[in-house]
Amino acid sequence: MDLKSNHCSPVLTDPAPINKSRLGIHSSLLPYSQQGASFSSSKYVTIPRKKPAKLDDVRSNGWLDAMKSSSPPRKKLIKDLSVEVALDDADIAYSSWMLKYPSALNSFDQITNYAKNKKIAIFSDYDGTLSPIVDDPDRALMSNDMRSAVRNVSKFFPTAIISGRSRDKVYELVGLTELCYAGSHGMDIMGPLSHTVSDDYPNCIKSNDQQGKEVNLFQPAREFLPMIDEVFRTLVENTKGIKGAKVENHKFCASVHYRNVDEKNWPTIAQCVHDILKDYPRLRLTHGRKVLEVRPVIDWNKGKAVEFLLESLGLSNRNDVLPIYIGDDSSDEDAFKVLREGNRGYGILVSSVPKETNAFYSLRNPDEVMKFLNSLVTWKHEAAK
Repeated sequence: MDLKSNHCSPVLTDPAPINKSRLGIHSSLLPYSQQGASFSSSKYVTIPRKKPAKLDDVRSNGWLDAMKSSSPPRKKLIKDLSVEVALDDADIAYSSWMLKYPSALNSFDQITNYAKNKKIAIFSDYDGTLSPIVDDPDRALMSNDMRSAVRNVSKFFPTAIISGRSRDKVYELVGLTELCYAGSHGMDIMGPLSHTVSDDYPNCIKSNDQQGKEVNLFQPAREFLPMIDEVFRTLVENTKGIKGAKVENHKFCASVHYRNVDEKNWPTIAQCVHDILKDYPRLRLTHGRKVLEVRPVIDWNKGKAVEFLLESLGLSNRNDVLPIYIGDDSSDEDAFKVLREGNRGYGILVSSVPKETNAFYSLRNPDEVMKFLNSLVTWKHEAAK
């Protein structure tokens, strides 16, 4: 069952750099120099075909280190003098980090000044961006105020949600028909009907959305569905004895959440996933915020999903378009990287702690995301007067 050679080739390569002058973002509008900023989009773990006994220990292949580094502890407010000093130090570190990745709210005038006479397109992750990170993924619900903000933004700007969840699940959580949706980290996209896109992407077919409207459905990893389903069932069976573990089937990827697993049992859950993946060389592991995600080995990610949606919307290869991508997780780095390398638009990282990123700007939490979206609507209203 080999993947055919097409736009979704399984060869994992970084996209070729794009000429900065093509889209004309002036260097003075960038929050900092582009030189020397090179970060990996996520922590991929290669599953070796050979099986040295040493790799059976997840400590030796870096899995545990990656699990800890991708899951920073929550900030605790404890009225102890020594802790308060540490929190002050953390605030100082964050303020220093923001010199490199300034607040999108504080830089709003800079962003909108550049956006004049341009068409803004909004792309956003869901968990941790439009909804808070919570212990139970099923309870990661948008507030009514956030839903209203997203709805209002979509009235003025093309808007898409690109989530690691299944497309059907994120649509159920968001509940807005005005948006485009991409699930499974962009491996399941429903976008506007475009004959140009359907001709260019062999796995793109004509379908219907929830209202019966004709759309393009693009699923570059469709042949992996039986494999992902098989791995999901095995993960459920093999982790059922680990207290707090939760396995989700996101259609084109499977997630193992360990947020509610005692840290002393993290080696057990990592070893479980490791042992299963040894039998699936065409699947890879990536790390999110206290989640291990199993995905197909194909050259596709959220960055390519942004490019696909821009093309579907008729907004690609244009100097008068400004894409803005808002996200909080390592998988969003692929989208940030696409916008940065091509100087196409702005990535905004949602984080309350300093971290390496390909984004241009930052926001602390979903509340600030909502303020930013509402500010875009107000700006557009005033510009139309």
